Amino acid sequence: MRRTMLFLPGNTPNIIINADVLGADSVILDLEDAVSPDQKDAARILVRNALKYMNFGSCEIIVRINPLSSGMWKEDLDEIIPLRPSVIMPTKVSASYDVEHIAAYITEVEKKAAIPEGSTQIMPLIETARGVENAFHIAEADKRVCAVFIGCEDLTADLRCVRTKTGTEVFYARSRVVCAARAAGIEAYDTPFTDINDKEGLRKDAEFAKGLGYTGKACISPRQVDIVNEVFSPSDADIEYARLVFKVIAEAKAQGRGAVSLKGKMIDKPIVDRAAFVLEMAKALGKGGADHE
Repeated sequence: MRRTMLFLPGNTPNIIINADVLGADSVILDLEDAVSPDQKDAARILVRNALKYMNFGSCEIIVRINPLSSGMWKEDLDEIIPLRPSVIMPTKVSASYDVEHIAAYITEVEKKAAIPEGSTQIMPLIETARGVENAFHIAEADKRVCAVFIGCEDLTADLRCVRTKTGTEVFYARSRVVCAARAAGIEAYDTPFTDINDKEGLRKDAEFAKGLGYTGKACISPRQVDIVNEVFSPSDADIEYARLVFKVIAEAKAQGRGAVSLKGKMIDKPIVDRAAFVLEMAKALGKGGADHE
């Protein structure tokens, strides 16, 4: 479960050491934009040692590497893959070839490190116009791809437009990326909301992303985590309704009825699927969740 993915600069030991208590489902240890060019080597070593010696508990570890164009991505993978992070996040992914190239090199590093092939997943970061248009091909480029993540700061620069809080300029891109992910059978994660002081704006943006179909949202500050977690978690009302869906289905089966309705609305497969998803999330969050078929 990834409701929240919190970016942590790879050269900040005082922050990384507290990664498991910041409340995020996943942390992204960042070797790219958050690290200045003269700190790249130091950040790579720090992240490597953090993976080697720290216990992150139940918090998933994602490492964002430098882009293919940087000439540093292989060094990143050489240091990081042997320590077995859950996910590698390549940046500026614009085509399926980018994913295939990175996946092939990860396989080489896994073999050298005697790690089972396929242990490391990939979450491509789509942040160019070309990447948006190729989103489906990126999403299905390799079996390692577990999700796609849209980054709208670099995207708006590529589009030559201004990034706004309302997000109208990236509505098409957000919609296309989430559709591409669902078509490929994987998850999609939304861009961060960059004003860490605007809590109401963050909530609205997270709710909008959830409405589009995103599974979760990235955060750039621990102060954003609680709000995003709340938005992407089922409410008590959601959980109760999901339980009722399966209750009326069970009652209908017991009575030999085929058609089922709840509160005046027919219960069809999409409603059942959503209810099942809600109960699975409730179970993961320790909120119970009824068994269902």
